[in-house]
Amino acid sequence: MEFTRSHHWIFLVILHLAGYRFVMTSNPKPNFVLMIADDFGIGDIGCYGNSTIRTPNIDRLAINGVKLTQHIAAAPVCTPSRAAFMTGRYPIRSGMDSGESRVLQWLGAPGGLPPNETTFASILQKQGYSTGFIGKWHLGANCESSNDHCHHPLKHGFDYFYGTPFSLFHDCKPGGIRELDVHIEAKLKLLTQLMAFAVMTLVIVRYSNMLTISRNLILYSALFTVLFFITWYLKYGFIHYWNCIIMRNYEIIEQPMKVERTASLIVREAQQFIDRNKNAPFLLIVSFLHVHTPMITTKAFTGKSKHGIYGDNVEEMDFMIGSVVNTIDNAGLENNTMIYFASDHGGHIESKEGKLQAGGWNGIYRGGKGMAGWEGGIRVPGIFQWPGVIPSNVEIDEPTSLMDIYPTLVHLGGGDLPKDRIIDGRDLMPLLTKKTAHSEHEFLFHYCGFLLHAVRWHQKESGAIWKAHYVTPVFFPEGAVGCYDRIVCACEGDRVLHHDPPLLFELSADPSESSPLDPHVDPYKTVLNRIKMAVAEHQKTVSEVPVQISRLNNLWRPWLQPCCGIFPFCWCDKEDSNVTEIPE
Repeated sequence: MEFTRSHHWIFLVILHLAGYRFVMTSNPKPNFVLMIADDFGIGDIGCYGNSTIRTPNIDRLAINGVKLTQHIAAAPVCTPSRAAFMTGRYPIRSGMDSGESRVLQWLGAPGGLPPNETTFASILQKQGYSTGFIGKWHLGANCESSNDHCHHPLKHGFDYFYGTPFSLFHDCKPGGIRELDVHIEAKLKLLTQLMAFAVMTLVIVRYSNMLTISRNLILYSALFTVLFFITWYLKYGFIHYWNCIIMRNYEIIEQPMKVERTASLIVREAQQFIDRNKNAPFLLIVSFLHVHTPMITTKAFTGKSKHGIYGDNVEEMDFMIGSVVNTIDNAGLENNTMIYFASDHGGHIESKEGKLQAGGWNGIYRGGKGMAGWEGGIRVPGIFQWPGVIPSNVEIDEPTSLMDIYPTLVHLGGGDLPKDRIIDGRDLMPLLTKKTAHSEHEFLFHYCGFLLHAVRWHQKESGAIWKAHYVTPVFFPEGAVGCYDRIVCACEGDRVLHHDPPLLFELSADPSESSPLDPHVDPYKTVLNRIKMAVAEHQKTVSEVPVQISRLNNLWRPWLQPCCGIFPFCWCDKEDSNVTEIPE
C-alpha cells in the first residue's frame, strides 16, 4: 500500500503518543545510516577513554547523541556477529555459527545467510525504503552455481550493493602474508614435494639400471603429481582472485580488488547513495573494511598517528565517518536521520603486520576477537545520533545488543516483526529517549560455535550485572592474553577449559573479569541457580537448523566462484583508476 501524506500524519501521531519526538521534514519516515567497523576495539576511541588516537568525528556523534557503554556483539568474530545484526537473532538460530570454521573462509563456498532469514532491510524495503549496503558483506554469495546469488545482499532486502561480498584479509594485499588455511597449504606443499621427489627417484633408479621400472609408471606418477599440484595451487595460488573482489550489485567491478583505493570508493559510493535518495526515506549501511588487517591506509593518513599502522587506519576510518556525516548534513537531512556507529566485535589483539603489533585495544576488558565470551571480544562501541529525537551527550550504562538494531529500525520504519520466528533483539527507542531507565534484556547468551560459553544476567532490582563462564579458551603460550598460535581461539576440544563450577564475575564491580567470586560464598549459589534456570528456558527455544559454516560448507568449489572472465582467468578492473583520495 502506498504511504500517503495522511498516513504520514497518523504515523507521527502514533509515535508521539509512544513518547517519540520528531522534527518535521519532507520525508514521512526517518532515514537510517548505520556505520559498522571491523575488528575495532572499544578502547581505541576518544569518547570511550582513549587519549592518543584521534577520533573527532566519532566523538562528535557521541557528544550530539547517546553513547552505550554495555553494547554487546552476539559473537566475537565477523560472520556470526553480522548475521545476528542483520536478523536480530542469535546466529545459532540461523546456522551461522560453528565450532569448526566460525567464519566464512571462501567466497566460492555454499555457506551463507539462509534465504529464509528475514533481514530488517527486507522489511524496510517493503515499507517504501530505498536500501543500500556499501562495504564488507561476509555473509555468503552463491548456493549451487556461480550466479544464483542466493546469499547476496540484493537477495536480502537491499536495492543497491557496492563492496566486497567477502572480507579483507592479508591475502588481498599483493605480497601479503598468507592467512587462510595456511597450515593446510603447508601440508599440501610438503606432500607435493614428496611426490616430486618420489618421481625423481623412480627416474634415477630406472636409468641407473638398479631396477626395472616401467616408463608408464613414471609418466603416470609425474602426471598425477602435476595434476595434484595444479588442483591445490589453483585454489591457494590465486586466493586474492577468488576472495578479494569488488561488486556493484551483481556485477564484478574489480577482480582482484585494488585495496589501495577501496576506502575512497566506499566513501564516494556512500555519498552518492545519500544524494540519490535524499528525497525519499532510505536505509544505508556503510560496512567499513577498517580496521581489519592488513590495515590498508591511504598516503594522506600513513604515518600520521602515534600508534603505527593501526592508529593510522583508525584515524582514516574516523575521517571517512566524518565525510558520510557531512554529506547527510549538507543534504539537509540531519534532523530526519538516525545515525548509528558500532563495531562487529572487539579488537584483534593478536593481529600482527609482519613483526609489528597491528591489532586493536579493548581497554580494560579482558580478551579480544575470537576469544569466546570474554568481554574484550564482544563489548563494542555503540553510538546513536538523531537531533531532536535522541538527547545529546548522554551515556547509557545498560546491557544492549547489536541485535537490538533490528526491532528498533523495523518499528521506526512502520513495519512489523516476523511472527514465525524468535527475535532476540529489543527496541532501543524507549531507552535512547530516556522513557525507561532499564534495558529490556535480562539475560544475554554468549555462544562460541555450538557451545554456550557464557551468560550475562542483568539483575534489575539491584542494578548488578553478573556473568557466568562455563567454557573459556586456553590462551597460548602460557601466560599470554590470547591464542597467538592461530587466527582466533578455539571454541571446543582440547584448547578450551570447561569450568565446573562456572566462573562467576560481577561485571558491575569487576568489568575486567579479573576476580571470580568464591563458589562457596553467597551470592554465588543464588546467582548461578537463577542463571541455570534462564539457560534451561533459553535452550528450549533453540532448534536444530542446517549449519551454514560447517567445514563442508566452507570448502572452496570452483563452480561457485564469482568470476568476471572465463574461469579460471578471472580478472577485471572496471573502476575509475583516478580515484585515490577519500572525498570529504
